[in-house]
Amino acid sequence: MIRRAMVMAAGKGLRMRPLTNDRPKPLVTVAGKTLIDHALDRLVAAKVELAVINLHYKSEMLRAHLANRRDIEVRFSSEEDALLDTGGGVVKALAHFKGEPFFIVNSDSIWVEGYNSALAAMNRAWDSQRMDGLLLLASMTTALGYEGWRGDFRLSSTGHVSRVPERMVSGFAYPGVQIADPRLFANPPAEIFSTNVMWDRAIAQDRLYGMRLEGAWLHVGSPKARDDAEAFLAKLGKS
Repeated sequence: MIRRAMVMAAGKGLRMRPLTNDRPKPLVTVAGKTLIDHALDRLVAAKVELAVINLHYKSEMLRAHLANRRDIEVRFSSEEDALLDTGGGVVKALAHFKGEPFFIVNSDSIWVEGYNSALAAMNRAWDSQRMDGLLLLASMTTALGYEGWRGDFRLSSTGHVSRVPERMVSGFAYPGVQIADPRLFANPPAEIFSTNVMWDRAIAQDRLYGMRLEGAWLHVGSPKARDDAEAFLAKLGKS
């Protein structure tokens, strides 16, 4: 059972303006709850005990807000001096995970569960012997707020993940949720780098896997996407 997680919350929130003029993006509310609390509530429901949150823009507001959480231990990884991109941010926080696999969740990602809990299903599917990473993948037909059209990854019948070849499309988008073994981030190429570099290494070694989200993914990346997410949740009676 995976008990630790990292929540990626260190962006500048530029695309979310004007909602982020006076707050960091993770404190933007959707259906009466901040994005960061949506993420933490999912982790708590999956019995995660520790969440490491990286910080940059208006970090003091996030620290103050999260001081009120009592259902999960919260630690911070500061990127206030310089953003490290997704891969560099994880590498800086690796010591918190003590060599164990951990969840990584983007703070601007909300999902509606299907028949089963997505994180619980990932926990059951995780196999450290075969996997360096396990990505949650959302069907393009149920992805709200996703602006791509080619999809992000292909998913084979064996569960292996691969890139979408040029001039081809995939039915899956990446909703910003994964399980990672620390070895996925071994030998980083630089201090500042994208997780995509490490995914490509794992793909080359057949050690990157994926599983499908049964429910719907809501990418909250702009004011319009926030409004669309609220409308979608209201129709489901989840506002």
